[in-house]
Amino acid sequence: MSENLIASTASKARRLTDEEIHEIEHEMELYPDKRAVGLEALKIVQKHQGWVSDESMLAISKFLEIPVSDLESVATFFNLVYRQPVGENVILFCNSVSCWVMGCESMRSHINEELGIDFGQTSEDGKFTFLPVPCLGDCDKAPVMMVGDDLHRNLTQEKINDIILSYKERK
Repeated sequence: MSENLIASTASKARRLTDEEIHEIEHEMELYPDKRAVGLEALKIVQKHQGWVSDESMLAISKFLEIPVSDLESVATFFNLVYRQPVGENVILFCNSVSCWVMGCESMRSHINEELGIDFGQTSEDGKFTFLPVPCLGDCDKAPVMMVGDDLHRNLTQEKINDIILSYKERK
């Protein structure tokens, strides 16, 4: 986040909700230094808000009394902290060497066709965001992807169709 952006959004820092504050305070009890709580605070806000906006980043910074730049460096290092809105379901698609050898590129193309999106994009209905990840650690079951907290292994086009349909039908 640039200094100009910090200055222009300083007055726009939102208030953390009571629930977010309670959860962050709980994490603060587990760590000796507020800086160590930064990642947990980002995850807590994301859990409640769906992503971490600039206004949320400023609110966390003020609450923990740590520089926004420290939080921003944590958020950009961990690729599962979303700094822009994401769909209701985030598809983390493994594009490691193991998955590539096992045909992940054709699975990626199939997802592109089925949802009309590529990496980094969100479907028009807001149901799915499609993101690449370097490894999901399940190489012997490649190709793999995660949707939310659910790991899907040994992907085929048919399995992908069933997975997408099951998430479209969820409320």
